[in-house]
Amino acid sequence: MQSDLDLARTAALAGADVALRYFADLAALPRERKADGSVVTAADRATEAAIRAVLAAARPHDAILGEEDGETGAGARRWIIDPIDGTAQFVAGDDRWLVLVALEEAGAVVAAVAAVPAQRRVWWARRGGGAFEGPLDGTAATRIHVTDRSTPLAGSRLGVIPVAPNLYPSDLAVSAPLSAVAAAVEWDVHAALLVANGSLDLALQTRGELWDFAATSLIVTEAGGCYGGADGIRGPRAGVSLFAADRTLWTAAHDVLWPG
Repeated sequence: MQSDLDLARTAALAGADVALRYFADLAALPRERKADGSVVTAADRATEAAIRAVLAAARPHDAILGEEDGETGAGARRWIIDPIDGTAQFVAGDDRWLVLVALEEAGAVVAAVAAVPAQRRVWWARRGGGAFEGPLDGTAATRIHVTDRSTPLAGSRLGVIPVAPNLYPSDLAVSAPLSAVAAAVEWDVHAALLVANGSLDLALQTRGELWDFAATSLIVTEAGGCYGGADGIRGPRAGVSLFAADRTLWTAAHDVLWPG
């Protein structure tokens, strides 16, 4: 039987295969709007269905929570899926979208995979087992760590999520205090993953749901970093999320974003 982490990788790759087929023919892909105004497509639904099929076949008694089809099942083990994280980027032909799969046990994320299919890369982590990245085909793996340089907030490299065309004035209002102090830079892979491999010091995601953060939060913390929100360092949940290479930097950034 596959380990939970290997199953998460298998499921994420199954989803990636489906998503890439749609990504190759975007002109034929209709766009819809959800009630919250975000974009959704048949690619999102088909990708989630492929991931769910793999997980349900291997772990039929586990619960599954997905962005598109909600929650099914119940119990202490729950898979959390974001089939296409960054649908606005996906439909625009931007290759930075992700497929995210994580496993939560008794309220804590224990395994996580973040695939960047259009770039043929994948990141993964197991609680207590470290974080890794490698090519999508699984031919190699490199253990990753956050940067070991001690960086003051004023000299830190910051990636802000989301980006255009999914960037709104409300996002800029959230990020403005931190962007005024840290050096906000462009990123070519999801900024939280770049914190995990040491390429960035900070990442700020101005909004999102549990499925947006379940995988990336574990990857960053297993790489030695910190994750949390306005209420402190803790596990993933909806809202604004802050990732940092170390606790000192995380605290300094937190105090700028949420003074007092």
